[in-house]
Amino acid sequence: MRLVIARCSVDYAGRLTAHLPLAPRLILVKADNSVSIHADDRAYKPLNWMSPPCALKESEAEDGTTVWTVINKAGEKLIITMEEVLHDSSHELGVDPGLIKDGVEAHLQELLADRMETLGEGWSLIRREYPTAIGPVDILGRDSDGGTVAVEIKRRGEIDGVEQLTRYLELLNRDPHLAPVQGLFAAQEIKPQARTLATDRGIRCVTLDYNALRGVEDDKLRLF
Repeated sequence: MRLVIARCSVDYAGRLTAHLPLAPRLILVKADNSVSIHADDRAYKPLNWMSPPCALKESEAEDGTTVWTVINKAGEKLIITMEEVLHDSSHELGVDPGLIKDGVEAHLQELLADRMETLGEGWSLIRREYPTAIGPVDILGRDSDGGTVAVEIKRRGEIDGVEQLTRYLELLNRDPHLAPVQGLFAAQEIKPQARTLATDRGIRCVTLDYNALRGVEDDKLRLF
């Protein structure tokens, strides 16, 4: 993990364009080469970011400013121009043990793994907690056409859950024995912003009814 605090401006060029004017900001560069830019008033949500796989190139402009150009596989660019670097440090965090799910979330995973047919006729389970280099995928299964599907389960579906599933999909699709792998984001409640991001990335969203899965109510899932 590399932490940089700098007075910088940021320009994004891709499916749309965006500009952050000059201001002090925190820049995080993770071991997977993802880059995110943070302000001091936005909680955990970055102002802008580039998800892996991507490449970072450092250069120096004619006026002496430091310029980072981050490019992803689609050719989109995040250009960070630093007029003053206030802090620059790197830290080795090691392998994270991963998030321990609460009781409801863990039970949703267990119920859905046992009842894959609720996602569609002919669906089957490959494995729960399928291991990857960045943590386990909640459920890896096959749809009725035999295609591989990675399922991320949350009690409350937000943008960070979609980002997590996106990272899993990028890794899983590098495995020729699994690819192509589709994504399915399942939660008891899915926030509109998360649903929009998932749709943009080709990820299906499913709203889970916990009581129905437990057999307390009508045995149905609402698919959107």
